[in-house]
Amino acid sequence: MRIKIIILICILSEFPLKAQVNLDSLYSVWQDQTQPDSIRTNAFSDYIWDGYLFSQPDSAAILAEELVSFGKDNNYLRAQFAGYTLQGVSWVNRSDYKKTLSYYIRALEIAKEMDHPAALAIAYSNLGSVYHDKGDLTAALDNYLKSLEANPTMKMGTTFLNIGNIYKNQGNLTKALEYYRKSLELNKKEGHQHEQASSLSMIGGIYREQEDYARSLDYYSRSLKIFKQINNQNGIADTYSDIGVLYDKQGEYQEALRYHKKSLAVYEQLGNMDGVALSLNNLGAINLELGDYGKALENCQRGFDISVNIQSLVRKRASCSCLYDAHKALGNDDKALYYLELLKAVEDSLNTRETAKRLQQMEFQEEARLIQEAHEEEVRRKERTRNISFIAGIFFLLLAGSFYMRWHYVRKSKASLQIEKDRSENLLLNILPEEIARELKEKGKADAREFDMVSILFTDFKNFTEQGAKLTATELVNDINDCFEAFDAIIEKYGIEKIKTIGDAYMAAGGLPVPSSDSVKRTVLAALEMQEFISKRKAKMEALEKQAFEMRVGIHTGPVVAGIVGIKKFQYDVWGDTVNTASRMESHGEVGLVNISQTTYDLLKDDPEFNFQSRGKIVAKGKGEIEMYFVARKK
Repeated sequence: MRIKIIILICILSEFPLKAQVNLDSLYSVWQDQTQPDSIRTNAFSDYIWDGYLFSQPDSAAILAEELVSFGKDNNYLRAQFAGYTLQGVSWVNRSDYKKTLSYYIRALEIAKEMDHPAALAIAYSNLGSVYHDKGDLTAALDNYLKSLEANPTMKMGTTFLNIGNIYKNQGNLTKALEYYRKSLELNKKEGHQHEQASSLSMIGGIYREQEDYARSLDYYSRSLKIFKQINNQNGIADTYSDIGVLYDKQGEYQEALRYHKKSLAVYEQLGNMDGVALSLNNLGAINLELGDYGKALENCQRGFDISVNIQSLVRKRASCSCLYDAHKALGNDDKALYYLELLKAVEDSLNTRETAKRLQQMEFQEEARLIQEAHEEEVRRKERTRNISFIAGIFFLLLAGSFYMRWHYVRKSKASLQIEKDRSENLLLNILPEEIARELKEKGKADAREFDMVSILFTDFKNFTEQGAKLTATELVNDINDCFEAFDAIIEKYGIEKIKTIGDAYMAAGGLPVPSSDSVKRTVLAALEMQEFISKRKAKMEALEKQAFEMRVGIHTGPVVAGIVGIKKFQYDVWGDTVNTASRMESHGEVGLVNISQTTYDLLKDDPEFNFQSRGKIVAKGKGEIEMYFVARKK
């Protein structure tokens, strides 16, 4: 960003810049009204940049507003452009992207009024960077391309690289490669070695994904050579890691180990713990391929410990997968199951984080559109004011046309905003019950509530640990997911609420957050259909000579407390003795059947749709003797 503004000031100056000694001298030039406006603008811009922008952004914004006012008072557009741009940068430094966007759009409008190619290029590039940071890749790409179109002769190597990254994120490797090559060509011509090495590395990554390993290695090697020449240690470590992955993909494990050890050494020297965790996980994965399970455990355990310390879910996921495979290969079934369950929990957290990120991106995109509309409306208002003074005779005709277009535009905008709002609400409803989500949106919080009659349903797979030891991590997770997806559909059919999954256990509740008179019956019907699904699935899997789960289900009805837990990765949960008793119903049940408590039986015993089988009193851990019944549908 700093390079862009300095280029802008030099291009827009009407006179050459004079060398400034310190902040005091810069401020003196700004105060000297005998100096040309261009010199005063340049001096004050440097004063704000060097003295306040990165240390006191609040003060920088106030000073930049003074520069804008100076430009307005003197009808000097270049000062307004510099002031709005500096204000935008001040809000970037405070991570307020909405205000950043607002000021960058004002700068763009001034650049359009100036009709200056360099100013337009910088304004569009700044807008592209904001949209890029907030994940709106379509808007980012649009503004980057407009920047190139406005002034293709500027130093745009970084912009080409940014455009390439967008196409790569979208999976368009051909387009990404095209812009990475343009970036490389420009950076070579301009002598930017760091950017040149980055472009070479990105090209190597594209060829690696396309499995053109010879070309990939050539570009990585050229990138590594430049990083070594300029002594960029992070670049060196990253490239070592990329080459290690390249050799791993080709099955050349010894070479892969050598490069990952090199990257590990540099990352450790730099104190880059994220890089250290990455290298350790890569080494552990190769150790697994070579059958060196002890070394795999050592490397991946170190990677796991570091990922916990730096709170990196991505690194933790790789470590857990490696530790599961290593412990499984060594016959440590309990530890293998522990890391498998931890892996599933990490993946759930990543999915929740991604959902939250999407919600934030949708909110930003909606707000960005509103800001854009507000500025466009301001521009239209100014244009109408100017036109009134020149074309008074056709004022009413223009006004009527403007009102019609505005009405049509607002109607279309509202429809578009409604679509985005509906999408955001659907994402929220995937996390919380509808009643709770509505309360959270209206009040900003959801109070815990007591319910007198809730049926808690628990499921659990029999011999899960033993069966899981016979499957790969991917197969095991896929099998569990297959069952839980079916359960999700069943509970939605019967209108009961999914609470959570705990490893291979599934928990749901009937009668909350909105109580109903038939919730007990619907919960039992859902449980019976779950068992029916598991039985049919087992028959299909056995016909294919594959492993299949068998399941116990238990239900108990009684009072609970329900509410949202925490403020991060929040979750709707339930508490109370009813939950514990329902868990005992499941653990003392039998495969293929639905086990219910005395309370649940008493509520359903007169229902002609069910048959009941008394089991008598059974001793349950922590509960003493409990009366239990098997329930089934009458045929």
